Amino acid sequence: VRPCSPPRPRRGSASHRACLIARYNFIYAKERLEAEAALRRYVCDLETVQRIIYIAVVESFRSAKMAFWKVKINVKDTLAICHRGGPSSLEVAVLDYIACHKDLYDVCCSVHEVVCSMNRNPKLPCPGEVDFVVISGLIRELCCLAFSMQTLIPPLDIAFGIDGECFNRDMYYRSFDSDFTAPFVAYHVWPALIEDGTVIVKGEVVTKK
Repeated sequence: VRPCSPPRPRRGSASHRACLIARYNFIYAKERLEAEAALRRYVCDLETVQRIIYIAVVESFRSAKMAFWKVKINVKDTLAICHRGGPSSLEVAVLDYIACHKDLYDVCCSVHEVVCSMNRNPKLPCPGEVDFVVISGLIRELCCLAFSMQTLIPPLDIAFGIDGECFNRDMYYRSFDSDFTAPFVAYHVWPALIEDGTVIVKGEVVTKK
């Protein structure tokens, strides 16, 4: 961590939050589809492709949040030396500092970690069938976005879904190829974005009987 320097003012956090939410929507609308197209060269089944991307999102957020936690500890230890306010103001100063110095995050390490984790996932095709490096661009964008979302108060996160759960219309949209009378989620296409337990952006699922 660098020597103490003035953090970015938090008054811009509302616009920063809006930009991060917009970025999440953009990744869903464009870069997710590009990743699907890249995977379809190796995997014919659309369901498998969508499962791969969903797990990539979940693993990217998990890896980025873990990396953020480690960076935050180091930054807090350093800023505490010269900080003159209370614990709450130190917390804000730490978040502002990390938001201002994004290069503290080694995103390449997270991308590698996510790819390795996916290669070991028993629900996905084995590494010999498809190399998940083909969607490393998507993984990188998700990791960077997830890391930045942790600098908000409260942070933004994704809701982790489970196959077979009851369909929640407040949290998900049904995919176009769903059985619209089915009450259960067959699999998840895209996770919902949440803030302090409240759904900010709905996810997408496939429902089948």
